[in-house]
Amino acid sequence: MSAQAIRTAVVGATVVATLGAAALTAPTAGATDGADGASRDTGHAATQAAMDAQVADGVPGVVGQARDKHGVWNGNAGVADLTTGKPRGKNDRFRAGSINKTFTATVLLQLQAEGKIDLDTSVDTYLPGLVRGNGHDGRKITVRQLLNHTSGIFSYTADSTFQQKYATKKFLAHRYDTLSPQQAVALAMRHLPDFPAGTDWNYSNTNYMLAGLIIEKVTGKPYAAEVQRRIVQPLKLRSTTFPGTNPNVPAPSGRAYGKFQGDPQGKVYDVTRLNPSWGWAAGEIISNSADLNRFYAALLRGKLLPRAELAEMKTTVSTGAGSPLRYGLGLAQLRLSCDKAVWGHDGGIHGSASFAFASEDANHAIAFNLNSDWVGDGVAVVEAEFCGPTDTTPDKGHDKAHPKGDDQARRTDVTSPISASVSAAG
Repeated sequence: MSAQAIRTAVVGATVVATLGAAALTAPTAGATDGADGASRDTGHAATQAAMDAQVADGVPGVVGQARDKHGVWNGNAGVADLTTGKPRGKNDRFRAGSINKTFTATVLLQLQAEGKIDLDTSVDTYLPGLVRGNGHDGRKITVRQLLNHTSGIFSYTADSTFQQKYATKKFLAHRYDTLSPQQAVALAMRHLPDFPAGTDWNYSNTNYMLAGLIIEKVTGKPYAAEVQRRIVQPLKLRSTTFPGTNPNVPAPSGRAYGKFQGDPQGKVYDVTRLNPSWGWAAGEIISNSADLNRFYAALLRGKLLPRAELAEMKTTVSTGAGSPLRYGLGLAQLRLSCDKAVWGHDGGIHGSASFAFASEDANHAIAFNLNSDWVGDGVAVVEAEFCGPTDTTPDKGHDKAHPKGDDQARRTDVTSPISASVSAAG
């Protein structure tokens, strides 16, 4: 499959409703040495060109880190702050959205390895009565089906009330609101299931709200505390946090920029500060490129999970006919145009699109962030890193390939990964 075909079939993580708006212009920062700049390394020229192309298409700024047999390369393009013109720094923290899901799934798999849960047990066993209503029945859905998105549970982020609060300009009045996981699940229960459990695949953020609640029920501790204890602290991920209701992104960091559906002017807003509680175990995480590379390397090399559990995590299901992406337990496999398969996840949230993918042996990896939610083609950057020189021109039509096909649906998946936007038609 060609790179262009992949970009057509796989829509970027944070596609929003405002289409065809005038692109932002920002200066491009090349691969230069410096405390916060990119490192000199001609071996990643294609990746740098792909980052530059994102900025040319309107993304304010890109920052990322690649690791391979030659060492570490840090690249950036554009700016971290449209007001000051400050470039993006290699240590910048950013909201990484649904990359959170891999962390959440890892903890559940660790709990299974410890004999504390069984992924093939019903959700109702751990959360009795919570998944009920309008055809939803937690007695007929397994924990495994939550993790690989075959549960059929409606995604609360697709609820019209949620959409009005968080996808339109009303967000500006609600950006500091708190949404509990129980409230998120209740929103989902107002709707019919997408399909009977185990019969299809559809990305649902509700699945990972429930996963976080199961962690808390089994351990008796906050889910984020378990992630910190089991993953963040052992791996020394010093730039990775789970902010809860805290609206700030710790320094060093830049700004995050977004647009809203239904805004005829297509105005760009600074959406950096927000209460990420509505993302919780599905997408609240803050991290940086180096930490994400370290996490996925440890995961894929078996440092976080026993062999059996890692194999379960990497057992994938189809996300749609003809799609280059398959989904495991909080871990996606993306097949690139050069026929290489990479493992990881991506994530979007207001003003931010993040990607982290690695080879099977984790000897080659890239993690990066775009500080926009209305434009950008992260797959092109992944393609450039793993497949070499290709057409780095972002596909401006790629955001029209969302399977739900309308503006409301596009903003729905604000915390979802590439897999949320795979065209059902391939």
